Amino acid sequence: MNLFKSIATFGGFTLLSRFTGFFRDMVLANYLGAGLVSDAFFVAFKLPNLFRSLFAEGAFTSAFVPMLSQKLVTENKADAMDFAAKAISVLAFFLGIFVIVMEFIMPWVVQILAPGFVNDPGKIELAAELSRITFPFLLFISIVSFQSGILNSLGKFAAPAAAPVILNLMMIASVFIFVPLGDTPAHGIAIGVTFAGFVEILWLTYFLHRQQVWLKPDFRVFRLIKDKTIRTLFKRIAPGVLGAGVYQINMVVDTILVSLVGTGAISWLYYANRLQQLPLGVVGAAIGVAVLPILSKHLKSGNIDDACQVQNKAVEYGAILSIPAAVALIILAEPIINILFQHGKFGAFETAMTTRAVIAYAVGLPAYVMVKALAPNFFARGDTKTPVKYSMIVLFANLSFSVILMKPFGHVGIASATTIAAFVSLYQYLRGLKKRCFWEFTKPLAVKTVKIIAASAIMGGTLEFAQFALNIAYVDWLRLALMPKLGIFALLCILGVATFVFAAKIFGVLDVREIIRNIFRKGKKAC
Repeated sequence: MNLFKSIATFGGFTLLSRFTGFFRDMVLANYLGAGLVSDAFFVAFKLPNLFRSLFAEGAFTSAFVPMLSQKLVTENKADAMDFAAKAISVLAFFLGIFVIVMEFIMPWVVQILAPGFVNDPGKIELAAELSRITFPFLLFISIVSFQSGILNSLGKFAAPAAAPVILNLMMIASVFIFVPLGDTPAHGIAIGVTFAGFVEILWLTYFLHRQQVWLKPDFRVFRLIKDKTIRTLFKRIAPGVLGAGVYQINMVVDTILVSLVGTGAISWLYYANRLQQLPLGVVGAAIGVAVLPILSKHLKSGNIDDACQVQNKAVEYGAILSIPAAVALIILAEPIINILFQHGKFGAFETAMTTRAVIAYAVGLPAYVMVKALAPNFFARGDTKTPVKYSMIVLFANLSFSVILMKPFGHVGIASATTIAAFVSLYQYLRGLKKRCFWEFTKPLAVKTVKIIAASAIMGGTLEFAQFALNIAYVDWLRLALMPKLGIFALLCILGVATFVFAAKIFGVLDVREIIRNIFRKGKKAC
């Protein structure tokens, strides 16, 4: 399994997903703006996604994928898929019950999640109503995450990475299909969210069938939980659930604090976080997803040197992609927000507030990506407890800095606290891996990282000077019509990429020929 090709495949489709996601957010900004209705919708949209990491992509995947990868190596495919069918049956049963219970208690849940909404008449009721529409998405997307884990274990990354595109397209389509049927535009978009989850299941089911995988649900749930392999799975999931739970508590407290900042703050942070998620999702998620099954197979086969080589490459790819992305995001934050979102109900004030949050988030981007690259080293060894300990420390750091920084800096302080917590998390992983002799951040990697930072700084200075020159030529180029702005922005992007590639090549940290060889190379080698 080629690590570079796996990252490139997943990252490429994730990039497509992020671009359609930006188009989706442009539509949302135009129809919802950044006020009472948008705040209520984003809480409703966030709620199933809070539990998504708890039950699906975080805890479940980190335990399930290594076990399935091991079975594919030590047993036959039929036995591995029998284990998968049992696991999905148990997951779907308990999640179904959880969704039903949450539907009944939704008003109280929303009141806990966003206490600041009480100050705006009707805001709590609207958020609860929208949350009841979106919450079944949790069940659907958890099954999707499970299906993605199977395909990733089989070395298939494209279809799972493309699945989120369906969510984005359905949310865009819902503006035209479902919005006319609802009391507010948010009602129609909420319907589109849940419907998209069901369509994603159908999408991945088709690709599973192409791999001759037929997951037959088993409704003997209470018998299944006595199965030895299922019990082992849930023992490994338990620490992961706790770890993801710590993270979700973090997110919940962030939401509570932001709701107290004032109307619009939740929306500003949502749009800022969405912008940060483009490089984080394309680079961080792609590396994490690609590395886990490859590391698992090397470690199960006893190929320790190959496993270390994979980890080295993952960190190197993460640095060379995330550091320049962070610098570019800081320099170009205002133009990006202006072009993407400043339409309809989203004005210049909203752009200014969102830009400040983007800059605060962007500083922590490399740390987020490095953690995504390093965490699979624990999960691949069946160690789900250590990341939980790290999560608790990070939770304490984030909450402490959020409370300290919220009063003087408002929503920007909360974004800054998240960035500080990301670097605390990175320190924990680097220290933990070295202490256990799993992997070490070597001097050659450190030298490469410094060179990447230098090349990124040159790129950032070039972009800053280019914007300064543009403002002299056009007074304020962001006041131009949309098409001229897009043209200038495209030229800035080309200038930034060209400058970084040139500087990185001069410093000897970027080999274009090696990248091309990796793209077209075939075979079983990891990297």
